Amino acid sequence: MEVIQNKDACGAIERPRVAVLVGPTAVGKTAVALELAREIGAEIVNADSLQVYRELDIGTAKPTPAERALVPHHLVDVVDPPDPYDASRYSHEAREVIAELHRRGVPPLVVGGTGLYLKALLSGLFTEGSPNPRIRQRLRQELTDKGLPALHERLKRLDPASAWRLHPHDTYRILRALEVMEATGEPLSAWHESHQFRDAPYQTLKLGLIRPREELNHRIEERVEAMLAQGWLEEVHGLLSRYPPDLKPLQALGYRHLIAFLQGRWTWEEAMELLKRDTRRYAKRQLTWFRGDPEVRWHSPEQIPEMLAALRKFFRA
Repeated sequence: MEVIQNKDACGAIERPRVAVLVGPTAVGKTAVALELAREIGAEIVNADSLQVYRELDIGTAKPTPAERALVPHHLVDVVDPPDPYDASRYSHEAREVIAELHRRGVPPLVVGGTGLYLKALLSGLFTEGSPNPRIRQRLRQELTDKGLPALHERLKRLDPASAWRLHPHDTYRILRALEVMEATGEPLSAWHESHQFRDAPYQTLKLGLIRPREELNHRIEERVEAMLAQGWLEEVHGLLSRYPPDLKPLQALGYRHLIAFLQGRWTWEEAMELLKRDTRRYAKRQLTWFRGDPEVRWHSPEQIPEMLAALRKFFRA
């Protein structure tokens, strides 16, 4: 399907059109995205903050080489685990990809569950203050001396909204939230709130995938078991042989749980129980984020014809 560039009443070229497919982890975004993209001739732009990393394959549910051969994927495997990558860089690179797709007349289908990356891409970035090396160094020393739970408790007192949003084991973001609070005197959540995300470079169609909670929880259980059968533990063991365990992507959901097991801090049963519990909680937070966007049109993954009809109408309008 070729992207049609229409003009408004004044003759100006309209903003480029971008379709987005969102939903919680394990809902089935990859399979649906592949089917939709093949039907309309789209290319997929990744919006998962972990799939940008090379070597993190099984635990990120990264599309397989065979799946990526069916439909071109962008912003997958773009950096090594030690390399810095954030919403700002993602937004810049994703906008470059989308511009190139529009130049080629190819519909872009942005797919993922990282709400902040999607918001940065579609609505602009906020500025939360430059990094402060002095404060960060002191916070890292406190992390060593007192442990992450103590810092998370402090964040609960200083910035309850950010503390609720962040996982208690998310070292990088907890330190960043405390750093912003100390450097600016304002909680990170206030920076988020004050930024109105007025930058709107695209016309968007937002499709969301949803399943009944019990069904989604069952799929989460099954997916964890399937990933382990595919060699997820071996993947983590290999990563630990090359990188330090406190590396940002290795603190992500699932990876930190398996690292805790490999380091002997948790039994296998504890690691599995906490991994599945935390994945369910993460899916719930994702749904809360996306349900806050009134533009998302919700569908079950089986409603392919309805989603295709919406996409065809959107790109041909």
